[in-house]
Amino acid sequence: MVMPHAPTAKRIVLELMSVADQHEASIATLIPACAVLGVGDNSVRVALARLVAAGTVELAGRGRYRLGRAARAMTRQVTSWREVEKQVRRWDGGWACAHLGALSRTDRGALRRRDRALRLLGFRALERDLVVRPDNLVGGVGALRERLYALGLEPTAPVFRADELDPATEARARALWAGDRLSETYIETCARIDRWLVAVDDLEPRAAAREAFFFGGDVLRAIVYDPRLPEPLVDVGARRALVDAAKRLDATGRRLWARLFGMPHGLVITEEHGHDHVELS
Repeated sequence: MVMPHAPTAKRIVLELMSVADQHEASIATLIPACAVLGVGDNSVRVALARLVAAGTVELAGRGRYRLGRAARAMTRQVTSWREVEKQVRRWDGGWACAHLGALSRTDRGALRRRDRALRLLGFRALERDLVVRPDNLVGGVGALRERLYALGLEPTAPVFRADELDPATEARARALWAGDRLSETYIETCARIDRWLVAVDDLEPRAAAREAFFFGGDVLRAIVYDPRLPEPLVDVGARRALVDAAKRLDATGRRLWARLFGMPHGLVITEEHGHDHVELS
């Protein structure tokens, strides 16, 4: 059995809204859906009030809510998880780099946004103020630079390409991601999904929907934050198999939630950093 963690009411409300049609849902739909996940109706109402006050959620009519503009933008950014292999290209050995030396170390909001952008796009620290990743994403460094800035890296940070690292630095750069462990995780997670898909038919419908919600969130988190490394740093075939398995899990979760609530819930995650909410669906 997949044991769920204990997310906050705000996180659950945001996750459900992230996958609702037009990112909009009624209180009448959210309350029973949240109840399946262990959140009471009063907690739902309090969470919605706080999210509206923060601008993360907007009123869309009497008893209806939708994600705010900033939340919708982040949701769109990560809904491409199903197309992850279309986002990568053959690696020619070059490195995409960002230099952080001139950026603030005291602005906590800027630090959170910067860290999120760099993690979402697979960067790791090679030196104190220098982060790198293989230059294997479609569009090259130019497109990557724009994505970093859109996700929260300060536009004053130089983003550039480096070639012909000395052998010692090249070896350190290639070791930043523990590629063998990543490849093993792809295989292990794929096997977990396959086992769950076999067992789900024996679960009571609400229990199955609850497990799909939490297990699916864990799987999607792994895919969204995967660094999308090239061969030979990871087993790209194993990553493709994981994404295919996640699509099957997503389809099953959507069917389960649609039957219960008419809400086509798929794989979704939400991270919360104080008042800085990030929707990933």
